[in-house]
Amino acid sequence: MKKFDAVVVGDVNIDLVVVGYSQVPQPGQEVFVDNMMMHVGGGAALFSLSLAKLGLGVAFNGVLGDDSNGSFIREQFAQYGIDTSLIQTSKTHQTGISIAFNPDTDRSFLSYMGSNQELALERLDLEQIAQGRHVHLTGYRGRDNHDQFLAIVKQLKEKGVTLSCDVGWDDSGEWYEGIFELMRHVDVFLMNETEALHYTRRERIADSLALMADHGGHIVVKLGSDGAVAMKDGVMTRHPAFKVEAVDTTGAGDSFNAGYLYGFIQGFDVETSLKFGNACGAMSVGAYGGSTGTADLNGLRAFLQRHEGSRSLPRAISQ
Repeated sequence: MKKFDAVVVGDVNIDLVVVGYSQVPQPGQEVFVDNMMMHVGGGAALFSLSLAKLGLGVAFNGVLGDDSNGSFIREQFAQYGIDTSLIQTSKTHQTGISIAFNPDTDRSFLSYMGSNQELALERLDLEQIAQGRHVHLTGYRGRDNHDQFLAIVKQLKEKGVTLSCDVGWDDSGEWYEGIFELMRHVDVFLMNETEALHYTRRERIADSLALMADHGGHIVVKLGSDGAVAMKDGVMTRHPAFKVEAVDTTGAGDSFNAGYLYGFIQGFDVETSLKFGNACGAMSVGAYGGSTGTADLNGLRAFLQRHEGSRSLPRAISQ
């Protein structure tokens, strides 16, 4: 019997969201904005919050500073029942901070990595991480840490967990082809459309998925306003996006991941998991902050009823 439904490994920081101004002030200039809001940030942390809100038992493994921001994050995690016993406390770095400017067209950021830079693969306690029946990994950096990442994936699989991974953007620009080796050992491999096309060197997502299907048994690609698509055991399944008014797209992909993996962990089929993912992503963009708009299971149920009617609800969440 596992202690947690899911253990999440990755980044966590403070998101300071600036509303009403889209650029850094010039030297000597003071600018007044419409609002500033502080939220928990970091892709792994946002995913954890969204998954916990859906009712799963989640533990987070990351590094926080010994400061007020670190305390704020721990309190937010605790509020939603996330176990923080696996979080390390840095003695040398403060908790990371990202300042997000939210103009009408696109976001821009000023970021301090802080204690996140101390999350090292070689220092992970795999026995503790394997307390989850599912483990979600982030932090893949291509050639720089491929061998370590792959070794950890193989060791965790030997410990009887299911695995998911969201590789994220490749800052190096190499789009290392070793990722296809990694896919063979991960139960659910997630990425967005741009990342998928870059890694596969293809121009169409259908061709990209066909190539990845030769390496991984369960690939999920987020398509933004076009919804999402999955390829599992050679079968492609699409689900359209829900039409909502977007306020802040921060964390939408992480919220999608939480909805999809909630479905996977709970044993739902691919189509239903895509529906959950798209619904959670849509709810996320309706409020400022990466996890503010995501709802609990009752909220997911209500959202699906509004958009698709009660007949579309899987029996397990319809009551």
